[in-house]
Amino acid sequence: MRDQYMRGGEGFIICYSITDRQSFQEAAEFKELIYRVRHTYDIPLVLVGNKIDLEEFRQVSTEEGMSLAREYSCSFFETSAALRFFIDDVFHGLVREIRRKESSLSLAEKKMKRKDSLWRKLKGSLKKKRESTT
Repeated sequence: MRDQYMRGGEGFIICYSITDRQSFQEAAEFKELIYRVRHTYDIPLVLVGNKIDLEEFRQVSTEEGMSLAREYSCSFFETSAALRFFIDDVFHGLVREIRRKESSLSLAEKKMKRKDSLWRKLKGSLKKKRESTT
């Protein structure tokens, strides 16, 4: 069931608790699972360290989260779901990542269409040239 959701998702939020080192380690496993299910590394991701309201119990530093986000080439946020701190920022960040990917795909598609059009023109010109020489 989880794989099915991953196949259909346009972007993903990978969330861990800053008070639980194991959840941070599992975040890497989720990223790999997403990549394996989707067969690509070009997937909009946002990494989120949650429970900043429990700073005194922190087990995962902000720097570790930022480092992992750099490794994933994704945005990074620290939040508190309990206090609703920065929750909207996470979703806005994911939407930005999805739009960025869509716009880069649109540019790539336009380039491919342009190349295809040029190739067709070239093939047509070569065909006409061959026909005129025979």
